Amino acid sequence: MKLVKKSIEKDKSGYVTLYPEELEDMWHVYNLIQTEDQLKATTIRRIQSESATGSSSSQRVRLTLSIVVETVDFDPQAGLLRINGRVSSESQYVKMNSYHTIDLELNRNFTLFKNEWDTIALERVEDACDITKQADVAAIVCQEGLANICLVTQHMTIVRQRIETPIPRKRKGSVTNYEKGLGRFYDQVYQALLRHVNFDVVKGIIIASPGFVKDQLYHYIFDQAVKTENKLLMENRPKFLLVHCSSGHKHSLQEVMQDDAVKAKLADTKAAREVAALDKFYVMLNNDPDRAFYGFKHVVKANERGAIGTLMVTDALFRSADIATRRKYIELVEGVRASGGQVLVFSTLHVSGERKSLLNELNQLTGVAAILTFPLPDIEEEDEEEVAEENDDTQANTEEMDVADDLGL
Repeated sequence: MKLVKKSIEKDKSGYVTLYPEELEDMWHVYNLIQTEDQLKATTIRRIQSESATGSSSSQRVRLTLSIVVETVDFDPQAGLLRINGRVSSESQYVKMNSYHTIDLELNRNFTLFKNEWDTIALERVEDACDITKQADVAAIVCQEGLANICLVTQHMTIVRQRIETPIPRKRKGSVTNYEKGLGRFYDQVYQALLRHVNFDVVKGIIIASPGFVKDQLYHYIFDQAVKTENKLLMENRPKFLLVHCSSGHKHSLQEVMQDDAVKAKLADTKAAREVAALDKFYVMLNNDPDRAFYGFKHVVKANERGAIGTLMVTDALFRSADIATRRKYIELVEGVRASGGQVLVFSTLHVSGERKSLLNELNQLTGVAAILTFPLPDIEEEDEEEVAEENDDTQANTEEMDVADDLGL
């Protein structure tokens, strides 16, 4: 994504003009746009006109409109982003306050106005426009006849190509057709790798499969690199890592990211940091529960004492339509950072975000959890005291009502 123009005032109001170039850019835009924001973009509207004779006709007109956002819909597979709202700038063809839906497109500028650009929104713009923060890892998850070429970026996992090729079965006394089919399949994967992976950006290339498919594919790739004198591939050979997985489907990437060899090789990537943090949280919750808390109320109390070492929060909380809810989580993030803590914002479309056993639980625990630098057993004790006080108050009120009823008041 390119930042075309940026103008933020001291009161945090202002606008940015952005130019989305990749599928992931639309994911960033989806997270940026909130209800009540103003969006200005080129769009198409069907215009009805009536002639002097009374006959009517319609035509599609391309024009630039500004709308006040009411709803945002995003299809992550197609990269389609549809924003609906009321028109805020009258034009020759469209009246003020009439409804219109803008389809944001790749390679086309748009301008986003906000009354308040908070820390999270500004960071997302910065991340989206920083080319060094693009795809961390490329992964080929495969089995015989099936391969998914994936790019694991900081914020989402993108399947750039799915390859399905029928492989003839081995026949008794002849494996020629089988080997030819396998060769065609490996060549398709090889060509897809060259087409979709930027070797200057990715920190690692994972080939994962059940059985020996990964080993055979790896040897095929570098046999071809030698034959074609592909120096780029040969120079990046140390980045390749072979890992076992249960199938060639995309969901197997979850188990790949859990592999110790992958964690070690990709230790400095966002995906690995998030996986490691979640694992550490659950270990802490079992072994040292006074240093692992979840739920907004407990985490805020821990932050007030400056005890949070790592805060984990899902990006869905920052997309809340309720401004007060969004602001309280932003204040929590800013407070943790001010105290020197690390903040990890988990993307719901990232491979670590799709790990059902972990992120779903984090969502069930209100979407926020923290690992503390020192234990705080008194937080739960305070809760017990508050519950006890509430019960006492409830009981006292009940007794007062009973006395009032007895006196006929």
